[in-house]
Amino acid sequence: QVQLVESGGGLVQAGGSLRLSCAASGRTFSNYVMGWFRQAPGKGREFVAAISSSGGRTDYGDSVKGRFTVSRDNAKITVYLQMNSLKPEDTAVYYCAWRNAYYTSHRTDEYDYWGQGTQVTVSS
Repeated sequence: QVQLVESGGGLVQAGGSLRLSCAASGRTFSNYVMGWFRQAPGKGREFVAAISSSGGRTDYGDSVKGRFTVSRDNAKITVYLQMNSLKPEDTAVYYCAWRNAYYTSHRTDEYDYWGQGTQVTVSS
């Protein structure tokens, strides 16, 4: 089992920035992917970004490319999501996810563990 705990959500004005963190604990493996998804009210869960533990390969959803940056600290088994130029449409619950694999994925069913989510609200 892997436990994921997110932090850093909150309320911010459009154009502002937030940084989310996700710390993993438990039975972790050497090759893994940590990702971020989000879910707005009435919508499905959307892929935001992911990063692999080996090689630091990154992957982004089209709606956040150029504005969001995912990074990691392997020693702390922690992933970060720096969100800049935030828009009201970025408002959602943001979830951290873990995948016991070498490559990133955009599919929710390919992630093995999930955090409880953290709310991000962007006001106009």
